[in-house]
Amino acid sequence: MEDQQPRPPAHRFGGELTRREVVAAAGAVPLAAMLPTAAAAQSHLAGRTGHNEATVTVRTVINGTPRHLELDPRASLLDVLREQLALTGAKKGCDHGQCGACTVHIDGRRVVSCLTPAVQTDGAEVTTIEGIAPDDQLHPMQQAFIDHDALQCGYCTPGQIMAAIACVQEGHATSREQIREYMSGNICRCGAYVGIVAAIEDAAPKMRRA
Repeated sequence: MEDQQPRPPAHRFGGELTRREVVAAAGAVPLAAMLPTAAAAQSHLAGRTGHNEATVTVRTVINGTPRHLELDPRASLLDVLREQLALTGAKKGCDHGQCGACTVHIDGRRVVSCLTPAVQTDGAEVTTIEGIAPDDQLHPMQQAFIDHDALQCGYCTPGQIMAAIACVQEGHATSREQIREYMSGNICRCGAYVGIVAAIEDAAPKMRRA
């Protein structure tokens, strides 16, 4: 008489585990292991900032106005400007620091705000396109962009103008070749580069006299 070995119970309708069920079961373990880690990291961050919402207090000056902000330490300067302060001149073009549409100035130095943590502006002065022309008078660079038709769709124009102002202030607008080199981080998908270079050439001496 043959030995009767116990057989494993048949799964569902007598079939084997499906590939989907195996993958789902394998994925459940690492996901469960990650959850406590994420919670611990959030708790640690809240402890460091002293707030349950994990915010950081930032005191900065934006376009001449002192600001006292409670910020998520992960927030980019671009998102804070656009979503929290309604300063929408800086555009979100690529969100990878490659197009220059979000260019602003921090303490007079141009930066791509999409890659700049907002908390880094603590104690600094931020200037956006909204802050370069007080008293409703156009900045010489803005007027030059109009005069030389240095824009088409206009989406990249605020970033182009902020970079162009910095280009002049840095002393990098002494020739067309130099302007092209130091404006190469700002992309105009409409191809208005000839007008942009001409506008910077026109505005540079006016800015130096101002």
